[in-house]
Amino acid sequence: MSLPQKPTTSIATSTRDDVFVRDKSLCRELIGKLSFTEMIFFQMLGRMPSAAQTRVVDACLVTLMEHGLTPSAIATRLVYSSAPEAMQSAVAAGLAAVGSVFVGSMDGTGELLKRLLAADDLEREAERVAAEHRSARKPVPGFGHPQHEPDDPRAIRLIELAREEGLAGAHVAAILALARAVDTAFGRHITLNATGAIAALLGDAGVPYEIFRGYAIIARCAGLVGHVHEEQHRPTMRTLWEAADRAVPYDGSAGK
Repeated sequence: MSLPQKPTTSIATSTRDDVFVRDKSLCRELIGKLSFTEMIFFQMLGRMPSAAQTRVVDACLVTLMEHGLTPSAIATRLVYSSAPEAMQSAVAAGLAAVGSVFVGSMDGTGELLKRLLAADDLEREAERVAAEHRSARKPVPGFGHPQHEPDDPRAIRLIELAREEGLAGAHVAAILALARAVDTAFGRHITLNATGAIAALLGDAGVPYEIFRGYAIIARCAGLVGHVHEEQHRPTMRTLWEAADRAVPYDGSAGK
């Protein structure tokens, strides 16, 4: 019976006078040389992004950072007001809401893109995917939005940017094929939303499917710190609490 190989890491190490990330000196080769977006790409994937990849990934992060008083922001504001000594807990509470419905739905889209690109006939496979979701009465990940209709302006701009940067490749083609198939299967136009477009852009930028949601977490983390800062100076917790109390009245018999 062979023993398991000793685990190792290739991400980082440190010495008395420096830190090394992917074999590059943090102090001499990275600080002041890379943007945060470039560093994210390099630290995660072990390679430097091209200029086009940097701009496209950066645009995805900018897009994901903020969308108002969504569940993640509300959770952060409420938890911060309850425990102002622990900003990290408030931000963590908000990040826990980055899931398959809000913010993090590019995971599901990524799985569909992977399936589409493995097929011999992209258009026909897109039709199958759309028909399956229509038959199961399930929303297609990356499509639909309660506010942005008939189209999500963020998705439009992101795909425009990918084309401008020469980075609109197989994943963008696949998501657009799926968009056409979804409209046909459902008998109406359903908008390609921001996370659907972001999944396609991240794929064409060379980001692995399994960490798509990580980019949403990184971006939304920054946005939630902004909500904490506003909550410090312009508190909303009491208003949110009272609004919830009014919107969801008690329906038991006690007190009546």
